[in-house]
Formats: sequence, C-alpha cells, structure tokens
Amino acid sequence: MVPGVEIADEELRRPVRPRVGRTGFLNCVPLFWGLARTAALLSIDLVEDTPDALAQRLLAGDLDVATVPVADYLLNRDRLVLLPGIATSSDGPVMSCAIVSKVPIVGLEGRTFAIASSSPTCGRLAQLLLKRQEVEGPRYVTSSEDLRAALQEADAIALTGDEVLRYAVDRAARGGLHVYDLGALWRRWTGLPFVFGVWAVRRDVAARAPHMVREVHGALLAARDLAMTEAAELARRAAEWEVFDAVTLEHYFTRALDYSLSDRQLAGLTEFARCTGHEDFTVDTTGPSAVFAPIT
Repeated sequence: MVPGVEIADEELRRPVRPRVGRTGFLNCVPLFWGLARTAALLSIDLVEDTPDALAQRLLAGDLDVATVPVADYLLNRDRLVLLPGIATSSDGPVMSCAIVSKVPIVGLEGRTFAIASSSPTCGRLAQLLLKRQEVEGPRYVTSSEDLRAALQEADAIALTGDEVLRYAVDRAARGGLHVYDLGALWRRWTGLPFVFGVWAVRRDVAARAPHMVREVHGALLAARDLAMTEAAELARRAAEWEVFDAVTLEHYFTRALDYSLSDRQLAGLTEFARCTGHEDFTVDTTGPSAVFAPIT
C-alpha cells in the first residue's frame, strides 16, 4: 500500500479463480494441453496432486472441482456430484493401471499383495479380478507408489501411473515381472469399459456456485475436444520431454484412454458400483445438464 493513500475494501477484493485438481500423470496431459490452448488455463487455479490426495482435498474444501478415483467418488457420492460427459476410462487395455507381480497371477494365492495408497480404484479392481480368477487368500497391504520398493516387501502390487505405462510398452524393462492390464481384464470379464477417474464437485459448491461449475465443466469439455483433434501434435511435443515416443503417446491418449462418459462408460461404472457393494447407485441421464448421482 502506498503511504498516505487509503484503499477501499472493495478495491482489495479480486475474483478468486476456481481451484481445479488434476494428477501429474500423463493421462491428464491432454486436458492440460487443451486448457492451455483454449486459454481457459488463465481462468482457473490448476492444482496437481496424487489421485487419492485430490479426493481428500476436494472433500476438505481445498479444491472446488477435481478428477478423483472412481472408488473415492462411490464412497462419498452423498457429498459429490459427477460432471457429465467427461472421465478417464478405457474400453480394453488402459496401459497405465496394472497388477505387477513376481509370479503368474494364479500363483498369488496366500502371497503378499500390495495396493498403492495413491491408487484406490486400481487396488479395488485388482481385488475383484483376483477373486474372479479364484485366487484365494492374498494378504493385502498398503504401500507407496514406488513399484520397486513395494516389491521388495510384497509379491505383487496394483498401481496406476507412468511407470506402469513404461512396463506396458517396454518388455525389457519388466525384468521378468508379470504385468496384467486391469482395463483388459475388466473388459474380458464384463464386456464393458472401466471408468478409473471422474470429474466431481462437492454438492455444496454446486448449489452455491452453479455458474462457476458450468464454466469449469465447459472448459474441461472444450479442452478435451481440442486435445483429441490435435493429438498428433500433442504427442509429438510431449515426446520431447518423456521417455515415450510420439507414436506410443498418441496411441495412449487416443486409443487406450477414453475421456468421455457415454452410456457404455456409465454401464461399466454402474457394474463396478454393484460389484463393490454400492447396489443403490444409479445414474440420472435426463436432460442435457443431467447430474449423475444416486437417486435420493
């Protein structure tokens, strides 16, 4: 403040940008690209964190809108509203969410199985699929997302992230480890896509600031659409700084991942909810501005 000059309180007030949470994984790069290219990035406060931390921060009020693991959404759906039309899913191999094991999956009976704390959805899906494979009695433990460190204490780990993607595309990097793509296993079991993450807002924020929520939602959809039309350039630019080549990244962004939330994705989400004890979950798809939530 300049000495001798009084500034009215109104002049000190400035609009506060919506706080939007995203992961630092490559699967969020297309949305970051699109937000930057559409200039929407100037209108939001983009916050990076791990998937589990984003869910915690959204629920605690540190974020207004965030991408959260679908397992966290289902556990807290009484407090959260799903943003329509956008998610992180796969309709087959996802490449970046897997069981990485020292032994074949059928040999995990009675073994120690680590679940990365940052990947709750991946862990819950792995438990379902092991049961489906009739693998009995794994001893589940929580671990960090450091794959090599976790496998010093455990026989297998379920996790998501860029290190898993590296194992998916580079067999030499596996060093004898077995890698089971969870998106592919779910598709083989159910015939449906799997939704790994959704974009959500707290119900109180949606009620208090609907205009802000619509603006952020629209920005995310526009960013997604632009990134898909510019996927080749996006992959080429990203490959300059990543260990993956442009062909791999373009395939990952456009074929392995699906950023929509269509009827097929919703069917997959509903099936996962049913399998994990959320039988009352249902989806309201009436009208163009539908809110996906359980009927209350």
